Amino acid sequence: MGGNTFGTLFKVTTWGESHGRALGAVIDGCPAGLPLDEEDLKVELVLRRPGRRYTTPRKEGDEPQILSGVFRGKTTGMPISVIVWNKDVVSDYYELIKETPRPGHADLAYIKKYGYEHWDYRGGGRASGRETVSRVIAGAIAKKLLSCLGVLVTGNVVNLGGEEFPSAKDPQEGLKARLSPFRVVNGDEGAEEILRNALKNKDSVGGIVEVVAWNAPSGLGEPVFDKLKADLAKALMSIPAAVGFEVGYGFKLASMRGSEARDKIVTEVGEPVLEGEKAGGMLGGISVGGNIRVRVAFKPTSSIMIPEKTVNIKTLEESDIRVPGRHDPAIVLRAVSVAEAMTAITLVDHAMRSGLLNPVRIEWNESCERLWRLYREYLPTSLS
Repeated sequence: MGGNTFGTLFKVTTWGESHGRALGAVIDGCPAGLPLDEEDLKVELVLRRPGRRYTTPRKEGDEPQILSGVFRGKTTGMPISVIVWNKDVVSDYYELIKETPRPGHADLAYIKKYGYEHWDYRGGGRASGRETVSRVIAGAIAKKLLSCLGVLVTGNVVNLGGEEFPSAKDPQEGLKARLSPFRVVNGDEGAEEILRNALKNKDSVGGIVEVVAWNAPSGLGEPVFDKLKADLAKALMSIPAAVGFEVGYGFKLASMRGSEARDKIVTEVGEPVLEGEKAGGMLGGISVGGNIRVRVAFKPTSSIMIPEKTVNIKTLEESDIRVPGRHDPAIVLRAVSVAEAMTAITLVDHAMRSGLLNPVRIEWNESCERLWRLYREYLPTSLS
């Protein structure tokens, strides 16, 4: 039983349900000496927060409260516990459909595993995307730790509703995507048109998020089953609505010849490095230094007003269901922050396991502060 904890040395446990009183995270394994306050967490939470244009109209301020593990503004090395209270819960919609599991959601799976009488049907309960607020909290701490390794993690939408959008060519482009309401490097008008059409047709769209860890060190990852790419796949595929994962060129490599699919090894500043990112910055599942680039695909929101067939759990009669409530026309927009968070958490865990990050105590300096400040600078001034 379990499955609510991720990580080996940097362990993250999330808890809470979509319509419960609160959600939160316990981060065990964060070293002492990291400056940390609620504002550090808000920097990341604001980007996945609901209630802005083209997201669910559910209004949640997502104000985190640090309950433990921080004293005099710095981490103590003890477990960090953070809580976020749910403020805008409306469960009435779900009382109407609680006996008819929603197609495309985890409803039927939870009913069959835990029993209908134990299933929290309010907004999907534990299976809801609302759970990811806890991941983003842990991801903010992980990103701040990575600042001391010179690593910057950014993400952006590269496919929305089947339309392609550019990858980030450098860290600056990756950071600028944080300012876009559609989390694209450029092409806001095209993204908005896609979403407008989906809403007009009472439908939804899926998409693909690309995450880049800029300037990642070599040596992250363990043979054979704990390869970095394997743990990244688990981390990203654990996100609700994730349906596919790629490293580097991913599935494109399957259509190439061997002579086309390899990254050259060249000398740069006296070091052997990969020229190109076909392998996503890893060989044998271990990072070789440079950028780590991965992609994760997200399906369209299943809760839409277009009817679909389902079965009444009590009567076993088939019927059509329209799912009322407050839902995102494209999950992928807010999933960017979650994908960044899970990538950062995985990298920190492996950095500790590889001896590149002290798991006991960290020395925070101006270089760390400078990189973390970049995240705080690239924050939307408006959520309209």
